[in-house]
Amino acid sequence: MNARNLDTSQFDEIRPYRDDEVRPALRRLIEDPEMSRVVAHFLLPGMAGKLERPLAWLVRQLVRFEFRNANNVRGVQDVIAKYLEKAVNRTSCGLSISGLDTLPKDRACLFVSNHRDIAMDPALAILAMYKEGHETSRIAIGDNLLSKQFATDIMKLNKCFVVKRSSGSRREKLMAATTLSRYIHHSIVNENEHVWIAQRAGRAKDGRDRTNPALAAMFGMAKPKEQSFAEFWRELHIVPLSISYEWDPCDRYKARELYITEHQDEYQKQAHEDLGSIAKGVVGHKGHVHAAFGTPIEKDFNDVTALADEIDRQIIGNYVLHPTNLIAYQMIYGEAPQLPVGYPPKPWHPDEHQEIREKFEQRMAAIDERWRDKAIQGYANPVVSRLAYEQ
Repeated sequence: MNARNLDTSQFDEIRPYRDDEVRPALRRLIEDPEMSRVVAHFLLPGMAGKLERPLAWLVRQLVRFEFRNANNVRGVQDVIAKYLEKAVNRTSCGLSISGLDTLPKDRACLFVSNHRDIAMDPALAILAMYKEGHETSRIAIGDNLLSKQFATDIMKLNKCFVVKRSSGSRREKLMAATTLSRYIHHSIVNENEHVWIAQRAGRAKDGRDRTNPALAAMFGMAKPKEQSFAEFWRELHIVPLSISYEWDPCDRYKARELYITEHQDEYQKQAHEDLGSIAKGVVGHKGHVHAAFGTPIEKDFNDVTALADEIDRQIIGNYVLHPTNLIAYQMIYGEAPQLPVGYPPKPWHPDEHQEIREKFEQRMAAIDERWRDKAIQGYANPVVSRLAYEQ
């Protein structure tokens, strides 16, 4: 796709905000009463109801003050990074990173990531890149997260672009997918901008990280007729990314959704439920967190399934297992395999993790017994996946 012949106006509905759009978007945020109320509830859930108006006023003043010098996207990200790092330090035992130091800083990549948390997965990837001196990535998000104008402004200010999942007819879905494919290719090849995208639509609520081959097919929809899929995919510099959490703040909610889906065929989300999941994921304790960046996929793949399998191989192989994963596996299958845990990796010795075992058992015991097993299985499945790929 030649940049000179490309009409970039086709991306206006989905692209992030440009530098010249930052100040108007910030003004909208500050003036949006719903934004200030939601943030007040988010920061002080126990007090917001009684003190909603003064807290909302304080939120507006805080946003106005913190972003007073943010006149471009980088300025916004400087502020966001400060608060994101504080949130990570407060709700985890720290973020460890591997593989990013081997990636060139002058070449854009397409980071295809496993997906466990709506907001924290891309946020942690961005924080890792920011801390290591890399340019941060644009982020693919579903339009289901943009149910509020202030949510749209927050996301697009932070380099998010929209994946249209609610398109109506088959033709509209095809057009949306083609535009998305063109935008991803344009971002990486013409604008040298990193892109983050989840390996599948929706989180892996069962803990099984699998790339949807349709994602690889979507990447290739912008391919010129004269170019092979292998050559086109290589232009994207695809890098698998594996993010793992010792504790999942949304474990019981994911297990409940899986149980209801299994027994009622369909799970009906409540209005703005995804925004609630974002809040739980941000403020909930996560224990040790690791972001493992893989190696760029340079091999020729002319088949979407083969490309998806290679992405899976790296995501599962690089996934840092935690004691909670081995404990869950042992609870279900009786004996845990001798796989390394943590980062840097250490041998698994069950006797050394009695405190974590007790905490895990207490946590699972507090979950409704109807979907408790699904929560335990969600922690065990990364071990199941690793064993399957190592056979």
